[in-house]
Amino acid sequence: MQMTDGDIKNKRSKWRLILTIATFIALAILIYSLRKQIGGVITNLGRVNTLALLLIIPCEFLNYDAYARLYRSLFATLGKRVRYWPMFKVTLELNFVNHILPSGGLSGISYFNVRTRAEGISAATSTLAQVTKLFLLFTSFQPLLILGVFLLALRGHTNNLIMVIVSSIITLLIVGTFIGLYIIESRSRINSFLTAITKILNSLIHLIRPKYPETINILSAQKAFNELHDNYEIFKKNLPALKMPFIYMLIANATEVAALYVVYIAFGEFVNVGAVILAYSVANFAGLISVLPAGIGIYEGLMTAVLVATGIPAELSIPVTLMYRVINMFIQLTPGYYFYQKAVREGLGKKV
Repeated sequence: MQMTDGDIKNKRSKWRLILTIATFIALAILIYSLRKQIGGVITNLGRVNTLALLLIIPCEFLNYDAYARLYRSLFATLGKRVRYWPMFKVTLELNFVNHILPSGGLSGISYFNVRTRAEGISAATSTLAQVTKLFLLFTSFQPLLILGVFLLALRGHTNNLIMVIVSSIITLLIVGTFIGLYIIESRSRINSFLTAITKILNSLIHLIRPKYPETINILSAQKAFNELHDNYEIFKKNLPALKMPFIYMLIANATEVAALYVVYIAFGEFVNVGAVILAYSVANFAGLISVLPAGIGIYEGLMTAVLVATGIPAELSIPVTLMYRVINMFIQLTPGYYFYQKAVREGLGKKV
């Protein structure tokens, strides 16, 4: 039986309601998880230089700007012209989605696909843009990590533990990059791998929706996988075009490290930049596999542990880490939530 316009509108309204409720629940969990950190930040506000702390705002703006320009550059290489402001907004929304729905970035990829559809970007093209962003994220972190170790060595703060951590991260980055390239290099490999993933997802969804054994159509998905490989071939034949996206990704990483360092300056401490780079790297990669929103607990614990291991006392690193997390998430999630809710109300996938 064919659905009427009224049925379609009712279905969309239900999904908007479900998304809104799910968002509020996730936000409530996040705020509840952060209750101690928020209390600690309020307690330490009297110790900080407020003017210095405000420098975190331009750092975050430059971060969003770098990501918006990164996406525009990647899409331009694939022959798709997108406007700056829509990409800036989507970057904020994406940040919000990835914070409240921990899934190693998978939630963000799905959301990005829906939001860029209105700009004439296919799911395969937007997925490749996200995969390429992850590839650039991994590769751009390596020079930052090397710089961090060098700065630590200058001050005599390197030890066996630090070297093990750094070498492990770099090894994981390199191995992960080569595995990803190996899969996407071959049309048959990428089809086999992603088809298997799609079947697993359908099986999991089938447990919740017994009447729908194939929520994700396999044939349609395989068509998208072929397009994903074709777009990859465009990147492969035009590698110099990745120069600017790499620079934008480097700027994005550097501005996040700068935002963390600003909090140390606000506390009146000019610590070793290498320690901050290393702590930020470890905490962020561990946060990717966290099952809690925004990596609560794992992120703060690992960042503090690495900072202490590099010679920054716990009585300084703990309040700085907590203040950075609370203020940084407030700056990121507030505009992200606003644009996300606006997108939900207007209908996801409509003109950005």
